[in-house]
Amino acid sequence: MALALSILALLATFYQLYLQRSHDEKSVKPLAQIDLMDCDGTLYIHVQNNGVGPLIVDKLIFIKEQQSYARIEDGLTIDPRTYNHIEITDTNKKVVIPGGFLEVFSKTFDGKDDKANIDLFRQQLSGLHLKVEGRDIYNNKIAIEKSLHWFARHN
Repeated sequence: MALALSILALLATFYQLYLQRSHDEKSVKPLAQIDLMDCDGTLYIHVQNNGVGPLIVDKLIFIKEQQSYARIEDGLTIDPRTYNHIEITDTNKKVVIPGGFLEVFSKTFDGKDDKANIDLFRQQLSGLHLKVEGRDIYNNKIAIEKSLHWFARHN
């Protein structure tokens, strides 16, 4: 009888360990979202982490006409020196803290920029589709994607 109770106690302990580990993983889970902005002369693409754990971004994939690119400048015909952008490589991964964001693309137009220049950026961005691949600290894969066609709403 004592042996049976000991085995049951041991099994209950292992089950509690499993439940605690499962709870710990869920309590540090990132919640990734792709945010787009086009307002007051500012265009941007952010990867926002709305979760409670860090998001490790492993790869950004830009898709244009069924062609995949690792860098946004490969999918745009605009001079990359005229806008802010980021590149994720095997040696340059990014970590997005909870409540933080990764700025994938941004461009702020000043008073000298005309509407045609803003429309050029909108038109170029609207042809892209963004896919973000990442993971949490437990190496659980996270993948999100979004079409950037939203930038064409003014056309």
